[in-house]
Amino acid sequence: MTIHDPKAFTDHLAQQISALAEHLATAPQPQAAQTLAQVLERDGLLDAVTGLISVGSRFAQDRATAGVLPAEVWLALGRATNELDDIGVDLDEHGETLRRLSQAPAATRVPPVASPLVARKHR
Repeated sequence: MTIHDPKAFTDHLAQQISALAEHLATAPQPQAAQTLAQVLERDGLLDAVTGLISVGSRFAQDRATAGVLPAEVWLALGRATNELDDIGVDLDEHGETLRRLSQAPAATRVPPVASPLVARKHR
């Protein structure tokens, strides 16, 4: 695919992602769960964004090596790639739960039970 206007293409992608976020915020539970599962699955949107930042990191590395960009730009993009990848790994364990939620028939859904929210970091 040849991109003739990178800014317009990037703006279009950003609009599409915003529309997807709006859908996620307003969709019925099964659709929202399915959408979120697809975004988070390997080869999904999160993976694609991670890959994009990784390519940007390699671009910045080449430019930093040539003295065109400060090394901090390359390092920041590399860190972002690693963090996004780590986040993807952390979220992988929840993909199946989201898929099950998206496929559960309405009649068999169990009423929600409140559970304590616990913040924990796996890293």
